Amino acid sequence: MMTTHHATDETLMRFAAGTLAAAPAIVVEAHLASCPACCARVGEYEALGGALLEEIEPTPLSATALNNLLSILDDENDAAPLEPAPPAWLEIEGVRLPEALRGCDIGRWRWIGPGMKMSRIGVPKDPDANLILLKVGPGRALPDHGHVGTEFTYIVSGSFSDRFGTFRPGDLAEMDEDVEHQPVVDKNGECICLAAMEGKMRFKSVIGRMLQPLFGM
Repeated sequence: MMTTHHATDETLMRFAAGTLAAAPAIVVEAHLASCPACCARVGEYEALGGALLEEIEPTPLSATALNNLLSILDDENDAAPLEPAPPAWLEIEGVRLPEALRGCDIGRWRWIGPGMKMSRIGVPKDPDANLILLKVGPGRALPDHGHVGTEFTYIVSGSFSDRFGTFRPGDLAEMDEDVEHQPVVDKNGECICLAAMEGKMRFKSVIGRMLQPLFGM
């Protein structure tokens, strides 16, 4: 698929360094799987990080460091249960989901407004991660809103448009706290998105503020 909206360089650097929070990292990972350009940029940042590490003066390890590490690895291997091979892909209602969601707990669809449903995603080892799947019907508009922090949205299927253009499967919409917008799903079909927030959504309308507890964002 051809992607036209990408992650920022700052986000890709944070992803490469492992400093991006769990929920946004999953959204970015989904985008990387369908965007060779951003994937290449992450590779460049990882290589740069490796080069910087080589210039750092090494710190001597204790005499027992290696044995301690091997003991930890042995304990993890003994505790790891055998699992069946995963299916070829994940899907929800016939729609293929990003591999980045493998291992996550995908909740049931919940009604959050006319033509809108949401599935909350549980992220392993990060119970506070704010990650959702959002399904919006054709022609429907989300409430006009801004952000406290950055919103990361990966388009799984369908498409939507706002003042920044049209976002299609594989695209990543990254909106910071300076942005206010109102995504409108295109009329040719419903849109399913994977979204994460580093902060909260800031709704402008009374209806939007009433819906905010349902979004949980």
